[in-house]
Amino acid sequence: MGRAAVLLLALLPLAAAAEPAPQRQQQLVRMVRQDCGACHGMRLTGGLGPALTPAALADKPLESMVATIVHGRPGTPMPPWRAMLSEPEARWIAQRLAAGFPEEAKAPR
Repeated sequence: MGRAAVLLLALLPLAAAAEPAPQRQQQLVRMVRQDCGACHGMRLTGGLGPALTPAALADKPLESMVATIVHGRPGTPMPPWRAMLSEPEARWIAQRLAAGFPEEAKAPR
């Protein structure tokens, strides 16, 4: 087996860990829509906090968005979410925000 193949096999667990399980994704969508929406607007178009739309985030580096989610913004109302989120989950949220955040799934009736 070549070096590249060994490296790819070694990185597979990291790639899998970066994508939350589908049930956790639903929880994260609900958290962003409800908890983040309290300040950023229920449609994420802004409120006490800035808009979290793709247009508003277009010039923001992904790493900066992840750091803001994980560590908050000292001196502002933006709290750190590291107690409730892993860094891979924060990255997943930041990626979805940059692409257009999904709507919360409706409960079956």
